[in-house]
Amino acid sequence: MPLSEDPLLESAVEYPEDLSAADESISETALGEEEDEAPLPAEESAEQSLSESSLLSGKGAAHDPTQIYLKEIGHANLLTAEEEVYYGRLVLQGDEKARHKMIEANLRLVVKIAKHYFNRGLSFLDLIEEGNLGLMHAVEKFDPERGFRFSTYATWWIKQTIERAIMNQSRTIRLPIHVIKELNIYLRAAKQLHQVLGREPTIEEIAEKVDRPVKEVKEMLMSDEQVISYDTTIGDEDNTLLDYLGDNHQHDPERKMITADIKHKLAGWMQEIDEKYRDILERRFNLGRYARSSAKDKETFEQVGENVGLSRERVRQLQMEALRQLRRVMEKHGVTEDII
Repeated sequence: MPLSEDPLLESAVEYPEDLSAADESISETALGEEEDEAPLPAEESAEQSLSESSLLSGKGAAHDPTQIYLKEIGHANLLTAEEEVYYGRLVLQGDEKARHKMIEANLRLVVKIAKHYFNRGLSFLDLIEEGNLGLMHAVEKFDPERGFRFSTYATWWIKQTIERAIMNQSRTIRLPIHVIKELNIYLRAAKQLHQVLGREPTIEEIAEKVDRPVKEVKEMLMSDEQVISYDTTIGDEDNTLLDYLGDNHQHDPERKMITADIKHKLAGWMQEIDEKYRDILERRFNLGRYARSSAKDKETFEQVGENVGLSRERVRQLQMEALRQLRRVMEKHGVTEDII
């Protein structure tokens, strides 16, 4: 358990740089299965995406944060195969500008994939946020010399992060990823039958459509029962149920001493990251120019977005990059996860 009680420090050291599935596990067969998930075509305008978002959210463009985000990403040009190779090689050399270029050019791919997981326990915008984490990981792992398009490779990672988020954030009892995949097959079949029949299909009808035993389908669908998660947000803020549970280490003298020392040095470390990212962290974690009397007064993603003129998702992306920079600074000064 991290020793620091500061949420910013915990976020910095717990940034998800890796997923449990090894990169080598993406076989050529698996890649071939994902060819249908090509990026959104260039001719698909921002207006078309906004129209689809309206149907998903039921809100008008002026007030829907998802549509605001889609407007922000709608102007990014897709990369050609040659450009993917060019920028991919630069990313492997540590070029941050190339990394950002590849991420921004493929944000619409995340939106397209996220649509397939709508009504699975997470909001559409949350699905996009999780998918973007997979996209970032794919950019860092992409090997342009292997000969396939980036969208083919990225689709696997985007789906993995979204499916893991559904598993981890919408249920307390966590299901293996292969079970989630199987469950999605049954749920898609149920949705298709509902559209055809005009009513909820029976388990027998679902089993017949997917050609599985009725008992197997019934057991799988029972595993989809929704339960209260420790990650469930309480009220209108970012606090979760877990935040209100007691900490058995809160009176540990050693913990308090290390926490105090790290907090003392944090202000200096913050000066070593870009000002744009520092501003986001200060607003989000109640620090520096935006420090308030109570730690609970920190700004939500929505509040930061309103104050700086960005969407909630864009603020989320900037925070993740800011935490990445802060983590590098901390590691440079010898502060690692085992210390925190």
